[in-house]
Amino acid sequence: MTEMSLLQILLIFVVSCIAGMGSVLDEFQFHRPLVACTLIGAVLGDIKTGVIIGGTLEMIALGWMNIGAAIAPDAALASIISTILVISGGQSKGAGIALAIPLAAAGQVLTIIIRTITVAFQHAADRSANKGNLNAVSWIHILALLLQGIRVAIPVLIIAISVNVSAVRNLFDSIPQVVTNGLNIAGGMIVVVGYAMIINMMRTGYLMPFFYLGFVTAAFTNFNLIALGILGTIMAVLYIQVSPKYNKNLAILPQNDNLTTDKLDNELD
Repeated sequence: MTEMSLLQILLIFVVSCIAGMGSVLDEFQFHRPLVACTLIGAVLGDIKTGVIIGGTLEMIALGWMNIGAAIAPDAALASIISTILVISGGQSKGAGIALAIPLAAAGQVLTIIIRTITVAFQHAADRSANKGNLNAVSWIHILALLLQGIRVAIPVLIIAISVNVSAVRNLFDSIPQVVTNGLNIAGGMIVVVGYAMIINMMRTGYLMPFFYLGFVTAAFTNFNLIALGILGTIMAVLYIQVSPKYNKNLAILPQNDNLTTDKLDNELD
């Protein structure tokens, strides 16, 4: 691995903290691979490679999102370490991208651990709020957010700077199969629970047929996300056009039973 300057190490630490905080804020999108990899590429003096890796990982992580109680794989940790291994470690783009998935899974475990720790911060914030100490509440929120930033920054400094891609691969290969299988099963159960929570909160009876139709279409066709999005948009437009709730002309038709066809046409015009 090529040696990094102290300034580059500091900048990587800052970018990693920002990406880690962005992964829980979901507001400024600094944790997305395209943004995080580009920033790391700029720090290491190779923006082009950062953009290429970020674009590739973005397609992989496009569907990664936190839904309900389900914690998505950590795109921030995977993006930053993969980019450093390729640019500074001299590894191939394929090797760096191949490590993104296990790195994201490791970051997912770290996220769960940090979120469990921050439960104590929430109780502390409740106690401070009951006492009317708003400054303490603000600082507790900031400290909890900084933990998420350090969650990404420390592994980046330890793993990406100190070891090479082979050592990282061997580290993840050394995890017992029973542990990885248990994590996969638990992750699948959490995703189901998360979807159920979201559906329970958002459920609207008259729109559920479209919800089921979307699942059937996705399961039994080879349509990609763009095609499914276009179909959803078309069905939404058609629904608005034929629903009396959104169409005043259709809403008054049942009240005019004695109107002739010509009068109906005139009224619609």
